[in-house]
Amino acid sequence: MGAETGNENRFTFGIDGITCASCVRIVDRSLRKMPGVKFVSINLGTEKGYVITEPGVTIDDIIANINSTGYRGLAEVPGEEKIMKDFKRSRRMMIESLAVMIPLTVLMILHMTGMHLPWFPALEAAAALFVLLRPGRGVIRGAAIAAIHFHANMDSLVLMSAFFAMLTSFLNISGVEISSFGSISVMLISLHLTGRYIESHLKYNATSEIRALLAMKPRDAFIVRDGNIINIPVESITAGEIVAVRSGERVPLDARITEGSCTVDESMITGEPGRVLRKEGDELTGGTVVENGSVKAEVIRTGEDTFLARMIRLVEDAQSSKVPIQAMADRITGIFVPAIFIIAVLSGLTWWINYESFRPFLSWASSYVPWISTGTGAESTATFIFIAVLVIACPCALGLATPMALIAGSGLAARNGLLIKNGEAIQTAGSITTVFIDKTGTITEGKPSVVSHTIASEHLPVLLALENSSIHPLSSAIKEYCAGLSINPQINVSDIKETAGSGVTGILDSIEYFIGRPLDNSIYSSMMSRGETVMELRINGAAAGYISVADPVKKDSAEALTLLKQLGVRPVMLTGDSEETARAVAAATGIDDVISRVKPEEKLFRVQEVQKQGGHVCMAGDGINDAAALKAADLGIALGTGTDISIESADIIITSGRLIAVPAAISISRITFRKIRQNLFRASVYNLVAIPAAITGLMHPAVAEICMILSSISVILNSAGIRKINLQEIKK
Repeated sequence: MGAETGNENRFTFGIDGITCASCVRIVDRSLRKMPGVKFVSINLGTEKGYVITEPGVTIDDIIANINSTGYRGLAEVPGEEKIMKDFKRSRRMMIESLAVMIPLTVLMILHMTGMHLPWFPALEAAAALFVLLRPGRGVIRGAAIAAIHFHANMDSLVLMSAFFAMLTSFLNISGVEISSFGSISVMLISLHLTGRYIESHLKYNATSEIRALLAMKPRDAFIVRDGNIINIPVESITAGEIVAVRSGERVPLDARITEGSCTVDESMITGEPGRVLRKEGDELTGGTVVENGSVKAEVIRTGEDTFLARMIRLVEDAQSSKVPIQAMADRITGIFVPAIFIIAVLSGLTWWINYESFRPFLSWASSYVPWISTGTGAESTATFIFIAVLVIACPCALGLATPMALIAGSGLAARNGLLIKNGEAIQTAGSITTVFIDKTGTITEGKPSVVSHTIASEHLPVLLALENSSIHPLSSAIKEYCAGLSINPQINVSDIKETAGSGVTGILDSIEYFIGRPLDNSIYSSMMSRGETVMELRINGAAAGYISVADPVKKDSAEALTLLKQLGVRPVMLTGDSEETARAVAAATGIDDVISRVKPEEKLFRVQEVQKQGGHVCMAGDGINDAAALKAADLGIALGTGTDISIESADIIITSGRLIAVPAAISISRITFRKIRQNLFRASVYNLVAIPAAITGLMHPAVAEICMILSSISVILNSAGIRKINLQEIKK
């Protein structure tokens, strides 16, 4: 699955066969070496990859590269049907292996406790061979692929351990004086398959949010052609065509209503409960549900350009991205497997050579650990320890620590109308000390209305012509006011230029008109003290009247600012508006620090100023004048109701446009990063405890396998806990 954007190509694909961090590293390294590849991200949790390439690179090139590593690239991300098929197969393999392991384990315990069974080594050999060749054939395949391409993965280590354990049984029945560990071979394969089954189940649950988003994409739609309403696939619809949407149906694509009205459930998009009334001229977002009414609407965006497609892509990007702390884990996993293999060999040799010297220790330990025996001999003990150390060698939990938390965290965010664009934002949020917040459209509704004006009627068409070219939220109030007066500018205003944070200029009949920030705010102080924004009309530099606009404060702004303070973050209003207007809004919302009359470059300067002092800055805004500050801030949060440039500059997007989502975004990011650190700690503790235990002969290989599985499951379950959090809990 891919998209071409002119200067680059973006591809999302599936990868079959990756089972551990080593597998991910192999595929990642191979793709990065491809000519034209600019960015690579492989997610072990979802078994998906994402690349950005230069034009000319195709998905076939990507798939061919993956196949060359021994893993199988999938041009289309596996759908629900394949996922369930793979899940059922893993369950069947687990059941088959456990059906052999459980009775064999009972017999092994009887054999170890004194009930001598002379035929037991032969049974162990047969059972181990069956489990390896039947339910364990996938392990053999994975290990073979790795061996062919000169690398090791989780399957390699498990197979090597199981093979040596099985070999002892065949040597034993051949007359070689060595203990039979064939039961351990069966245990290793069975427990490995059980762990895979449990992991796949938990991974499937963890990715429910992205599947819910995908489920929102309608497959077909009703379209009006030649006066008839016909049903066609959504992929066949082009921009400009008219779709008909009835009550109970999903809006197929982003569209603008041309006829009718309806109430729409937008909760999956915005994270906000309740229904929204949409009428003629309003936009409908593809994937939302019309609950009452029926409309006809003109399609304005299709394919990858739709809001839902962009939302899905951003969630997938976040789930596939890397957090800076993961670099440490990647470095560890890069040397861990070969290092442990060397340790396993050296440990086995050391015990074999110095067995007699170590026997007193074994005698002492056998009193506390049931599986330790002092009578097995040097060869058996050395083999036992070699196998135990090998089993521990796969850093599976370490590889899952970050991606599983990112999957859960980004899913929780998406469910609440928050789109986290990259993993770095999650780590950064924890250190934020200051939040700069734009006023218009961020703290306020961004839906202003004209309160009063003194502009002569003959100048209103010029004013409308100037504001028609502006994207500032306040311009919409003037446009709406003029529309109510039926003013339609039939004039040719030239050289129209908007200066962000200042105003708009234009030339008509060699006369320069300007509408924007007043030269002297004191003239309008009484209006500004009420929270009104005053824009001054100047003709050739001379004041020619004003227009006053009021923008109501969002209902949740005061609560949002209180929550930010509770999070230990200092909120600061950063606005281009006047001091008087800014102070009035600040008083209504409880914000203490206000910086007014700032231009876009000054917003950038304020951000950089705090950063130079050692602070970490979050910028929350929605306008073109916020873009530079959003980009420069350690964490940029854009309200989805804002401009495209502000959205592109941000790290987190709030689709609902509500300010209360800013503290929620910071909280979710902090929770997710805390889970990542917990996961890394758990994975590290397992290895720090298990490796010395195995080297000293205290760790049974089967116990090592169980511990490894439990370590991975612990990481996944800890990450899954994020999904249980709701926005109301975060507010508390």
